[in-house]
Amino acid sequence: MPVAIITGASKGLGRELGTALAERGWDLVLNARTESVLAQTAKDLASYGTRVEALPGDVTDAAHRAALVAAARALGGVDLLVSNASALGAEPLVRLEDLAPDGLRRALEVNVVAALGLVQEALPLLRASSTGAVIAVSSDAAAEAYETWGGYGASKAALDHLAAVLAVEEPDLWVWAVDPGDMATDLYTAAVPDDDDPRPAPQSVVPAFLRLLDERPASGRYGAPSLLEGR
Repeated sequence: MPVAIITGASKGLGRELGTALAERGWDLVLNARTESVLAQTAKDLASYGTRVEALPGDVTDAAHRAALVAAARALGGVDLLVSNASALGAEPLVRLEDLAPDGLRRALEVNVVAALGLVQEALPLLRASSTGAVIAVSSDAAAEAYETWGGYGASKAALDHLAAVLAVEEPDLWVWAVDPGDMATDLYTAAVPDDDDPRPAPQSVVPAFLRLLDERPASGRYGAPSLLEGR
């Protein structure tokens, strides 16, 4: 069975993507910071008959990243690495004039540095897989200038560029940066708590990610809405 590592997997998009892969028979290594929520997610996903390893921890911890890859190795390797864990830098979001440097550092550490560190840790196993793929979960804030989204957007823009360079350096891998579009998630609520406009559920964009895995387009940056429209 193929094996995926998914960070930020206890709820939201990470959980929904894990559910879709479990339904397809994938074995999973899941990361999140809240142990109790992650444990429940792992139990739910294991009900599909797949093997699920849940490792609570912070992706900025190198030892934790090594443990995630070791767990995947024990399951048979790494066929897919999904960097979904994200930090906003400020909750709620603030204008750049008010963004604390430590907040920006946290966003960069989680969204960029940790993502690169996990790729580096998993790279030998990804190279050994005939279908090795990396998905970097991006944001439209990486490409558009929205007030208060500067720190988070800058970190996601950096993640996009790392993914683009990784694709050039590792031409035998599939490397996709994916902008899922607006979603109703805890992250968005923390970012803009006063915005109560309805937004799509995370599960609604999962078919876009599955299309990438099924059709294997060239490495690059993709928007979930365009992938969904093209189905």
